[in-house]
Amino acid sequence: MNSKMVVALAALALSASTVTWAADGAALFKSKCASCHGANGEGKPSMKAPAIKGSSVTDKLPEHILKGDAKMKAPHNKGMSGITEEQAKAIYEYVKTLN
Repeated sequence: MNSKMVVALAALALSASTVTWAADGAALFKSKCASCHGANGEGKPSMKAPAIKGSSVTDKLPEHILKGDAKMKAPHNKGMSGITEEQAKAIYEYVKTLN
């Protein structure tokens, strides 16, 4: 196998895993986040849950999901129970697609 083919296969594998993460992230977002942040990330002002759609999402979002934040209401103020680091990254990848 030549080096160009190896690079092409690696790029294909990476893009496929990103698509899978985004799909998994969408399902995770819908089951874990949408009840407060809205089905499309529009937020819910009545709950004081901010919009995520169109916001500047930083690479700190997975950490925020895992460790929580004093602004997040219980039970998420100490991190989302049962979420793995891989799942938090998948949610992050999905949230980046919300415009």
